[in-house]
Amino acid sequence: MTGSAYVFDLFADGFAEDPYPHYAELRNQAPAHEHPLGFWLLSRYDDVARLQRDGHSVDEQHLAKLPSWKSDSGTLGKENRMMRGLALLDRDPPDHTRLRRLVTQAFTRRAVEALEPRITALVDDALDRIADAGRADVVAELAFPLPFTVISELLGIPRADHDRLRELTGALALGLEPLASPDLQARTRAASRELEAMVAELVAWKRGRSDDDLFTALLAAEDDGDVLSEDELVAQVAFLYVAGHETTVNLIAGGLLALLRHPGQYALLRGEPGLAANAVEELVRYDTPVHLMRRITLEPVRVRGSVIPSGSWVVACLAAANRDPEFWGADADELRVDREGAHRNVSFGAGVHHCVGAALARLEARVAFERFTRRFAAPELEGVRWNGRINVRGPAELPVAVR
Repeated sequence: MTGSAYVFDLFADGFAEDPYPHYAELRNQAPAHEHPLGFWLLSRYDDVARLQRDGHSVDEQHLAKLPSWKSDSGTLGKENRMMRGLALLDRDPPDHTRLRRLVTQAFTRRAVEALEPRITALVDDALDRIADAGRADVVAELAFPLPFTVISELLGIPRADHDRLRELTGALALGLEPLASPDLQARTRAASRELEAMVAELVAWKRGRSDDDLFTALLAAEDDGDVLSEDELVAQVAFLYVAGHETTVNLIAGGLLALLRHPGQYALLRGEPGLAANAVEELVRYDTPVHLMRRITLEPVRVRGSVIPSGSWVVACLAAANRDPEFWGADADELRVDREGAHRNVSFGAGVHHCVGAALARLEARVAFERFTRRFAAPELEGVRWNGRINVRGPAELPVAVR
């Protein structure tokens, strides 16, 4: 299919298991694709990177026309969005600037580096359990509990609340899926409200305490006269809790899967552990933890002969851009942990919306990949079950046998 006859299908057979052939077709057939459901898709590296940098909006109020699939937004407005659109992810400057200034105090380079001993201990404990068992689901033993524990401790979330919070954050991750049905939108709203209520109870419990955690730091900033409202405080904590582990689970599990499927690259990293930091960049490029990013244009944007009008919903296909041979070369679909320039992947965003937790995710993944490859010489992949998601996509189960 070519030209106007082509329509990109996110729900094609096999897409959730391997979307990359579909992304290649999108890049070739329609790199600036006006979808009949009322949004645009960009899939080439240069176009995606420019959209990230150019400061377009994340706020639906700037839409010239609400897409039909945003079925509940017309009547519910911000009430149909996670945390009612108050989280960092859904705010434009100047509100975004103010909120980000408060949140980033916990994610400075020095603050993140100080977490490495704790992260290393958590990884080693998980690897001990895997070694003792001889066979384990790497998602359940390592990829999930590592970032979940780190963000819980960073925020100062009491362990007693963890089980239900895990269920709610999983439900909210489904809310990031494209073209969500009315039923899924309603489920996401319910999970968001319950999570907000739980965090609001924690706010009341945290007040007056002198804990050394991000939650307490945000409370102090609000108590010191900052214009952060109670609702905004709840939204930031809830957002950081979801974002602080859901995507990193995919980075670690998807990265280990890629390494296990490429024994030569696994052996290279095992033999040269100094490549671990670059391996993280290559693995986050090769199998992107979050595939799609949305922006709403604030002015007309010309892309490869097409003009995207102001007020349009634009979806940037990060995973497609990360394998664009026009930028990465003829081996864009190959895994090379020593790839020069791998850090130029678009996975963590750019501009004002660059991922606030990128340094922490990189550290967690680097320690996990370095310690895993050092510990196990020739692990055997026994299969994979994907989580079935299109956007926040990764393995749900990754059984591995070790010696």
